[in-house]
Amino acid sequence: MKFAAFSLKTQPGLVKVGQVSADGLSVDEFDLGVDVTELGVVAILREQLGGTMPTHSVASHLIADLNLLAPVPRPRRNVFCVGKNYFEHAREFANSGFDTSVTQPGDDIPADPIIFTKVPESVVASGDPIRIPSAISTAIDYEAELAVVIGQGGKNITEAEAMDHVWAYTIINDVTSRDWQHRHKQWHMGKSFDTFCPMGPWVVTADACDGQNTSVKCWVNGELRQNATTQDLIFNIPKLIATISAGITLYPGDIIATGTPVGVGIGLKPPRYLVAGDTVRIEIGGIGSIENPCVAG
Repeated sequence: MKFAAFSLKTQPGLVKVGQVSADGLSVDEFDLGVDVTELGVVAILREQLGGTMPTHSVASHLIADLNLLAPVPRPRRNVFCVGKNYFEHAREFANSGFDTSVTQPGDDIPADPIIFTKVPESVVASGDPIRIPSAISTAIDYEAELAVVIGQGGKNITEAEAMDHVWAYTIINDVTSRDWQHRHKQWHMGKSFDTFCPMGPWVVTADACDGQNTSVKCWVNGELRQNATTQDLIFNIPKLIATISAGITLYPGDIIATGTPVGVGIGLKPPRYLVAGDTVRIEIGGIGSIENPCVAG
């Protein structure tokens, strides 16, 4: 199933949620009796976990009449992210001169997952602008990523049990200020600028998408830059969930962005960073695509 957060074009300030049709052309709206402005589709997850999922919709809308929002418009806490989690990207980043995690030979491929976070306020929807703050950063990059949405929460989740805790998947563009990432050593600030987490267009439940074997592609201005599969992950989804939950309790609706493949702007010779006027499109098999214009910001 696909679940979306949206507003009607005639009521842009009112956030609603519903189930997307199989053909992706319409949405059946659910009235859950709660404010879904920040929760988005997590409100549906909570109903499912409570055994009270609605069995019928209150209205049906054509996608053309909607503004699709980020499926979780304001996550309850920071988005968990994974750095250097594809072999070839780990090498391209290590060779870029911007990778502060490389201190000795062999550091290009991490021995354990590198975890950082993006603030909830960085989340925007497909179609929203990525703001390029050229006054403070001249090295803004794109990163196409599959994101996991946690269903049943828990702590000390084993790798064998981990996939039972995956509710759904979505797409994230882990937009990054490379110069801030390098300057501040830890990556949180350079990853968390306003608009630096485009997400969407909806979530697809784990029974309808194989997150461990799906394609990840990214185009900039129509040029294919990234083209990989999640089979190429250094640390797979169960390993990531087990690692994070070993010391941190995961809650329903938590989001884990699983890392980006080779082909980011910093890895090109010479580097090709995002500028106002660019358009970034990311497509992940079994989910769909998001597209965001870049504007001066």
